[in-house]
Amino acid sequence: MDSSNWTTAQEFIFSAFPSSWGDSVICFIPLLFIYMFIILGNLVIITVVKLNSNLHTPMYLFISALSFLEIWYTTATTPKMLYSLLSERRSISLNGCLLQMYFFHSTGISEVCLLTAMAFDRYQAICSPLHYPTIMTSKLCAQLTLACCVCGFVTPLPEIAWISTLPFCGSNLLEHIFCDFLPVLRLACTGSQTITVIQVVDVVHAVEIITAVMLISMSYVRIVAVILRIRSAEGRCKAFSTCVSHLTVFVLFFGSVALMYLRFSATYSLFWDTVIALAFAVLSPFFNPIIYSLRNKEIKEAIKKHMSQAKIFFS
Repeated sequence: MDSSNWTTAQEFIFSAFPSSWGDSVICFIPLLFIYMFIILGNLVIITVVKLNSNLHTPMYLFISALSFLEIWYTTATTPKMLYSLLSERRSISLNGCLLQMYFFHSTGISEVCLLTAMAFDRYQAICSPLHYPTIMTSKLCAQLTLACCVCGFVTPLPEIAWISTLPFCGSNLLEHIFCDFLPVLRLACTGSQTITVIQVVDVVHAVEIITAVMLISMSYVRIVAVILRIRSAEGRCKAFSTCVSHLTVFVLFFGSVALMYLRFSATYSLFWDTVIALAFAVLSPFFNPIIYSLRNKEIKEAIKKHMSQAKIFFS
């Protein structure tokens, strides 16, 4: 295509949302409930960890940091989805699309790094219990959290900067429910280079995901081996219970992410693309507060204590 005929699109139109008003409202109500639950649930976890000194341990500090990232991870996409469901013109500006992609992927990559750091924490706690207090200090915990955020917010910058220089022509219908790399790249006027670029982006994402999965899996192989050597059944159960929440979140998050970003040349229908996108953008963050509060005895007790104190205060 002659580059002199290219015109840069100033906005994209989301085309994956329901076309009828009734269907949009039906989708809006549960999505609003889920988003509010994610925000409130993670705020409760952050507050409870902050107010209880007995929870000021590396594991709970990492959980608190993960909850903070989850709030911004879902806020990067969900409010715009809610607005689009009730709006006649479901559009987003080019700059808004780039910002949404950046913050969605930067917080997502930060979560991937943090989940890896949490696996390292569990590895040290179970495999080196005597040295754990001297290794996993509050300072190291803060440094690892900061490093995860720096890695997360720096890694997507080259891709976003490069996409911002691309020309977009023809249709501006974005076949997705939020801005993501591949749906946006499909609208770029880069000719035959588009397929190569998409493959490069696929490989970059695959390396990020596979590296994190391998590191976490290696940690848990060693953890399971150590747990199985514990003689008492009660001891094995107690040791494994400290890892169940993190392992569950790891499977939920990476399972849905892998379906989206490790498919390479495979293509899904628009329906399944939307389902998978909702799985890792909304449903995975929805289950995290439930997993970390309902399955965690110390957090449940702390929440009950503060609820009883609140009842006494208001009485």
